[in-house]
Amino acid sequence: MVSVNENFLKLSESYLFSEIAKRVNAFKIANPDKKVISLGIGDVTRPLPKASIDSIHKAIDEMGDEKTMRGYAPECGYSFLIEAIIKNDFNSRGISLEQDEVFVSDGAKSDTGNIGDILGVDNIVAVTDPVYPVYVDTNVMGGKAGNLQAGVWDRLVYLPCTPGNKFVPDFPGKEVDVIYLCYPNNPTGTTLTKEQLKGWVDYALKHKALLLFDAAYEAFITEQNVPHSIYEIEGAKQVAIEFRSFSKTAGFTGLRCGYTVVPKELTVYDEAKNVVSLNQLWKRRQSTKFNGTAYIIQRAAEAIYTPAGKQQIHETIDYYMENARIIKENLESIGMETYGGVNAPYIWMKTPKNVSSWDFFDRLLNERQVVGTPGVGFGKSGEGFLRLTAFGKRTDVLEAVDRMKIKS
Repeated sequence: MVSVNENFLKLSESYLFSEIAKRVNAFKIANPDKKVISLGIGDVTRPLPKASIDSIHKAIDEMGDEKTMRGYAPECGYSFLIEAIIKNDFNSRGISLEQDEVFVSDGAKSDTGNIGDILGVDNIVAVTDPVYPVYVDTNVMGGKAGNLQAGVWDRLVYLPCTPGNKFVPDFPGKEVDVIYLCYPNNPTGTTLTKEQLKGWVDYALKHKALLLFDAAYEAFITEQNVPHSIYEIEGAKQVAIEFRSFSKTAGFTGLRCGYTVVPKELTVYDEAKNVVSLNQLWKRRQSTKFNGTAYIIQRAAEAIYTPAGKQQIHETIDYYMENARIIKENLESIGMETYGGVNAPYIWMKTPKNVSSWDFFDRLLNERQVVGTPGVGFGKSGEGFLRLTAFGKRTDVLEAVDRMKIKS
C-alpha cells in the first residue's frame, strides 16, 4: 500500500493567494457588472524590457539554425549570464564572486523553497513574523516545522516584526541554526540598515548559524544606507546564502528566471562534525533535480544588463515606485497608518479600528471592489494589517485610491 509524506497533510488546504483568488472569483461571478481592481498579488503589469524582447527574438532564430541551436542548458547557468550578474550586481558594489558561486534558476521562490533539501531535518529554523509563506510551508513539507498549535508551528522560532520594534527583528531568544531574512521585506516593505544587517551577520558568525537572505526586491531600494546585498557586510560569505529574482526587477514573472549565490567560504557540519561545503551540495542538488533555465530566457536576462536594458528597467522600477508613493500618500491623507513603499513596492497598511485582516479584505472587496492581501496570511504578527502592491497599472492605482477615500 502506497503511503504519502504526511508532512504535506499538515498544510492548510489552500495557499494564501489561492484563497484570495477563490474569494475574488466568487465576487466576480455574483457581481459581473462590477470592476475589481487588484492591489493584492504582486504580479507585474509593465511589459518586458525591449532589450529582452530583442534578445529573445535573436535567441529563437539561433534555436532555428542547426549551427547555433542549443540543447540542454547547463544546470547552473550559462557563463554569459553569470558573468553579467557578477559584474553588474556584485563587482559594481565592491563584491567579488567566482562563477561557480552563482546558480541560475527559475526564480527565488523555487530556490528559497528547495534550499531545505540540503539542510538537516533537525535544524532549528527561525523566521520573521510576518513572513513570506513559502519559507514556512516548505519547512513544513520537509518535516522541520513540527506541529501547528494555536496558529504557530511548534518547532519554528518566530521573530516578530511590528511597529513596536520598527519592524527590526530581535535576535532569537534560543539557539537556532537557520534564519530566513527578506530585505527589502515582503510583505511589510521595510528594510534593515547596513548596521542592523551587520548585527545579524555577527550573530550568525558567533552562533554558527546560516542566514538565508532573500534580496528579490533590492532593485527598488532608494535610500543610501540600505544594503542591496548581504555580501556588502564583512564576513557574510561565511554564513549567508543570497537569493535574487528577475521577476519584479525586469518583469519576468511569466518567463521565470533568478539566481542564488552560495559562496565557497560557506561551510556547515555533518553529524560527525565534519566540515561540509554547501556550495558543492547545492551544485549536486541542482544537477540532479533541475534541468536548467532555458537558453532563450537566460539571453533575455542577460539583456537587462546592457545599457539599453538598464535604462528600460530603471524606467519600469520608477513607474512602480511612483505607484507606491501614490498609494502611500493617499492612504496617509485619510488618516491610515502605513509602512514600506519607500525601498520596496509594498505598502503595509494598518486596518482601521482594529478590524481583522480578513474582515477588512472582505469589506474592501465588497464595498470598494479593491483587493489587498490580508496581513494575517503572512503570520500572527500580520493580523490587523493589509498588504498592497504597487505593481498595478497607473490608471487602476489612481482609481483604487479614489475608491478607498470614500467614507463609509
